[in-house]
Amino acid sequence: MDSVLSPWQQSVEDCINTIYLLFSAYLVFIMQLGFAMLCAGSVRAKNAMNIMLTNVVDAVVGSLSFYLFGFAFAFGSDFTTNPFIGSTYFALNNVPNSSYDYSFFLFQWAFAIAVAGITSGSIAERTQFSAYLVFSFFLSGFVYPVVVHWLWSTHGWLSPSSTTGLLFGSGAIDFAGSGVVHLVGGVAGLWGSLIEGPRVGRFDAFGHPVPMRGHNATLVVLGTFLLWFGWFGFNPGSFEKILVAYPTTTDQGNWTGIGRAAVVTTLSGSTAGIVTLFGRRLLVGHWNTLDVCNGVLGGFVAITSGCAVVEPWAGVVCGFFAAWVLIGLNILALKLQYDDPLEAAQLHGGCGAWGLIFTGLFAKEEFVIQAYDSGKSGVVRSYGVLMGGGWGLFGAQVVELFAIVGWVSVTMGPLFYILHKLRLLRITVDEEVAGLDISSHGGYAYTQTEESNGRFYTDYVRMQNEQS
Repeated sequence: MDSVLSPWQQSVEDCINTIYLLFSAYLVFIMQLGFAMLCAGSVRAKNAMNIMLTNVVDAVVGSLSFYLFGFAFAFGSDFTTNPFIGSTYFALNNVPNSSYDYSFFLFQWAFAIAVAGITSGSIAERTQFSAYLVFSFFLSGFVYPVVVHWLWSTHGWLSPSSTTGLLFGSGAIDFAGSGVVHLVGGVAGLWGSLIEGPRVGRFDAFGHPVPMRGHNATLVVLGTFLLWFGWFGFNPGSFEKILVAYPTTTDQGNWTGIGRAAVVTTLSGSTAGIVTLFGRRLLVGHWNTLDVCNGVLGGFVAITSGCAVVEPWAGVVCGFFAAWVLIGLNILALKLQYDDPLEAAQLHGGCGAWGLIFTGLFAKEEFVIQAYDSGKSGVVRSYGVLMGGGWGLFGAQVVELFAIVGWVSVTMGPLFYILHKLRLLRITVDEEVAGLDISSHGGYAYTQTEESNGRFYTDYVRMQNEQS
């Protein structure tokens, strides 16, 4: 490709890249449907309508908050650049410009609304609907965008593309968001679930776990495959441009990196799924569909950080260990009487953290230069410790991990605690036993649904009248 393009050639190139970015944004948005189906199938039938509504709310509230504030905090910059938070482009003022256009905003918006969906799963089946509105707006409009600015803005203090100096001469590589998206959502969900406490009946008087299985495995499997499909926009789409040639070769460009990222993503998720299948078979004595689905997703979460900078074989390694991270954290959660209906904190938080460490171990120098310098010759970058790249990248990955955990903890933890103290977080025991569909939404998601420990709508109304 010529170094200097004619105006019409530049227009064609911009058009192709815009189409690719928009298509990737649409794929990421489909993940909202995947989250909705996964969440609905993973809760009891009496709470299905509630959890589906919260997924819709995450999307619509997140859209407004990210438009008004989030995009500005994430990518805004001025002459006095701030490595911590952006300060321009509120309500898309002065967008489009030479740096960002509407398609870029849409792609980043699709990521932002996914974060709140992760957190919603951790506090499912026992949370007041008004609390969802508050934390969803705050998380997608402020907490998450600040982390985006650190990693994905050229002014961020952790960014591998920083124009103001690279941390440890490297910057942290979180290509599609194992930390930025998944760890943020997982840690937020962890605090919400800890402050609320377990669901009624989840643990008996002796602290032993009581099974509360999701009501519809079909929806869980459907949601898993929809998320798998959407991940092909999430990870490969994070290249943002497909028509970028690498100058040191004649047949490679972003299009080859995009294909490799899709393959690596698939291998990691598939490996994690099969390891979880046999691992859980050894532990519980039967083949568990729901565990395998979460294992697959755990593999995807882990590879999201390094999908563009590792070999396909490394994707298999990533998925193998991600499965055991998830299995181990789920065992630990039960021992500590921690209740997360979607295993969101373990899956997105734990596997997201492993993904950051994995990238610091296995990132390949050639691929790092391709992903962040478009394959330019003469560029020197830190890469994975186990690939001979020294400790610079690994150190930056560890700093990112602790920075995200700390930031989300000091923002979302107090928010959930304040909601708890104001009695705006958790529903009453009677409402929880009856089910959120009846107590908050006027009826079940399915006709003629009755839980063994629940009540029909008329019974719930009678109970409320007796108490008043």
